[in-house]
Amino acid sequence: MAEITARGGGKVVFLGDYVDRGPQSREVLEALIAGPPPGQTWVCLKGNHEDMMVETITAPLEPDWWIGNGGAATVASYGGQIPLAHVRWADGLPLSHETRYRVFCHAGGDPTLDIADQTEKSLIWFRCKRDFDYGLDGKHVVHGHTPFKDGPVCLPNRTNLDTGAYATGRLSVAVFDDAEPGGPIDVFSVTLPTPPRAEGA
Repeated sequence: MAEITARGGGKVVFLGDYVDRGPQSREVLEALIAGPPPGQTWVCLKGNHEDMMVETITAPLEPDWWIGNGGAATVASYGGQIPLAHVRWADGLPLSHETRYRVFCHAGGDPTLDIADQTEKSLIWFRCKRDFDYGLDGKHVVHGHTPFKDGPVCLPNRTNLDTGAYATGRLSVAVFDDAEPGGPIDVFSVTLPTPPRAEGA
């Protein structure tokens, strides 16, 4: 966040997966819930890991589904008890954010569907091949979810920013010009000295 602030801030769209597989899930949620510093606007989108956490805690689901996919680290970061307020915050996150030229979502969406017809599953669980290029309703798609260690993957109509931070320690950010269509005008990565230990699949 310090790097983003140093570059001027503005609107920051977070693409989801704030929890799991790392030791600081609680700190991440607390920071996001606290809100942005002066001069910034934040849009926090839901990722599939928030979905797994919410579904496991609020529905009678088998907890191993979430725990085995990184949830154990999240529970540990809270000392064993996740506040209901944090669960409700995660549950209420929007699935997408649309601007004049772009649509932001966690997983990229189903290219066979219009934006209005996308489902929760397609917006937070969809997978696509690295070089498969597509937009949604003529808009550039910005997403994460499918990691590439040598990313980000920047295509003419789609930008995938997931560089597997939980395993690589590289968290990638793209800068867009809201007045112009297309992909990012700048991309940068922040690298942690020691990547978090990967947990789950």
